[in-house]
Amino acid sequence: MIKATPEAAAKEFAVVDVRSDDFVGGNIVDCVNSPAETFHVDVDGLVKKLDGVPKVIFHCALSQQRGPKSARQKKAQEVYVLRDGFTGFQQKFRNDPALVEKFNKKYHD
Repeated sequence: MIKATPEAAAKEFAVVDVRSDDFVGGNIVDCVNSPAETFHVDVDGLVKKLDGVPKVIFHCALSQQRGPKSARQKKAQEVYVLRDGFTGFQQKFRNDPALVEKFNKKYHD
């Protein structure tokens, strides 16, 4: 499922979350969810949706496998991998609704 906000092209960066079943329980606000299992099929659509966004930041739960692997498949923009993935991000920012939405502690502690 690829969803991008209409304002995506006006942003300096976009965050792509490649988690699938583990996406439930919280995510970075305004991220694009593109599960790693189908990423190779959806990558062209993702490139089109994020056209004009100069930097794309990929992550999965820990950014050790799915996030980096997906980032390697994306060549159009400047690409980054979020260190420590969503697990590290939510540990620091889960109480900030401007950065994390739909957080459910039972999925992460």
